Amino acid sequence: MLVLVSPASEDEAVESLLGGADIVDVKNPAEGSLGANYPWVIKRIAGMVKEKGRSVSATIGDMEFKPGTASLAAYAAASCGADYVKVGLYGVRNGIQAVKMMKAVVKAVEDFDTQVVAAAYADFRKIGSISPLELAEVAADVAHGIMIDTAIKDGSHLFDHMNTEELKTFVELAHSSGCFCALAGSLRFDDIPFLKEMGADIIGVRTAVCENGRNSKIKRELVARLVEVARS
Repeated sequence: MLVLVSPASEDEAVESLLGGADIVDVKNPAEGSLGANYPWVIKRIAGMVKEKGRSVSATIGDMEFKPGTASLAAYAAASCGADYVKVGLYGVRNGIQAVKMMKAVVKAVEDFDTQVVAAAYADFRKIGSISPLELAEVAADVAHGIMIDTAIKDGSHLFDHMNTEELKTFVELAHSSGCFCALAGSLRFDDIPFLKEMGADIIGVRTAVCENGRNSKIKRELVARLVEVARS
């Protein structure tokens, strides 16, 4: 199971690398759960991360159903060096829209060595977006990987919105469609063994490795501790 850590700056990217993160995921928490950072920040962090032999991903936003906007943003992230591009399907309501949106994104990055990740939200009922399980049912047609995160950062986390059986089903559907799967959403250290047992390929964190909440700074010591738990 790979550990993905989401820094918002170059300094945090250094902390993530020194802590042993497998994937450094550039995002901008000030603009949402999967808020997009600036192209120049993605580019600088990508150069730094690849020098260390690790992978870099970039979020492009909690997107409305706008395939053109999403595909253009994905193209920009891929051209900046992202190995993975994560698309938050915030305003996507059903599988038909998800397929249309993500096919446009995949086509946009086809000239790059970039994998596309479609992200649904565990708290989808609160925001009126596509269910993660509905996304998983069309996974083979939409992306290289699928993930679950939480949209509303109010102190709740993944297991507050979806139970173990639902998450297991998500993982199984992803794998049966040939996609990798990632789980995130204000994860805690004691969640990691359960997610590993479920067969998640990637776990994504920010809050758990920040010194004092999501909007504080990532600390390498916390990243190292989390990596150790994931490897044990």
